[in-house]
Amino acid sequence: MARVPGAANVTRVQEFILLGLSTRLGVRQALFLLFLSLYLLTLLENTLIVHLIRSHSELRKPMYFFLGNLSCLEMCYVSVTMPTLLAGLWAGPYHVPFPACMTQLFFFITLVGTECILLNSMAYDRYVAICRPLHYPLLMRPRVCLALALASWLGGLLVSIIKTACIASLSYCGPNVLNHFFCDVSPLLGLSCSHVELTELVDFVSAIVILWGSLLVALASYVAIGRAVLRMPSAAARHKAFSTCASHLAVVGIFYSATIFIYARPSRMKAMDLNKMLAVTYTVVTPMFNPIIYCLRNKEVQAAFRKTLRWP
Repeated sequence: MARVPGAANVTRVQEFILLGLSTRLGVRQALFLLFLSLYLLTLLENTLIVHLIRSHSELRKPMYFFLGNLSCLEMCYVSVTMPTLLAGLWAGPYHVPFPACMTQLFFFITLVGTECILLNSMAYDRYVAICRPLHYPLLMRPRVCLALALASWLGGLLVSIIKTACIASLSYCGPNVLNHFFCDVSPLLGLSCSHVELTELVDFVSAIVILWGSLLVALASYVAIGRAVLRMPSAAARHKAFSTCASHLAVVGIFYSATIFIYARPSRMKAMDLNKMLAVTYTVVTPMFNPIIYCLRNKEVQAAFRKTLRWP
């Protein structure tokens, strides 16, 4: 820690210590192998999805364009949080310099916000496909898809700049131990020695706007989709329409249930072990299962995969 100029008895934290998932050596070694395997599998799955979408013309549709963006986002997502998780499991409590901690926080918040808005864009795509099929080529033309994807990334970036600036401007006088495996919002607020009410308010308002706002828009889209599906004349048509939305609904449910529980609340969380387990869900488990839920069960993607491998 370094002394703050002009304040003889006040020190400022220069680094944070991440306790990680476990401090027990035997448990850490087993978890290291597990999470390293999950990390490599996640990168492989999402890289495969991006390659298939880019190399097969039959997958050059708006739905797959958004899936390709989601896969790129997931690879960035796990690459932001997984290095410190693995380092903590390999060597024990991990020391992170203050600038590196704020950098990790910045990219993490950016990716969370981007995923919220991107999932919203994907819900809109399904709404147009089912509720306004005749206008789909016009409403989801390439320029519109590109604008929606760009808005997702810019929206996440804007929210992250505001939140990270607020958190980085707080005073951290010690202790400097984070009971987490990466630099997250709630643990950092818990260590601040300055007034955090304004920062908590910014965190809460941004959670309302990004998390709850995007979730409500997605739910509104699916209410309209549900009404349209119920009006379809045949059971086969209803089943086909529902199957195109089931994957997105599953991912939305997993992602929002964990993130809203943690971030859509203004107070600092006390149950940090529960916080860590939920964080594992949306930083490790969800990026690994998204390609399976979204693409690997999709017949068009399966056909493209077989074509790539030259299977019959």
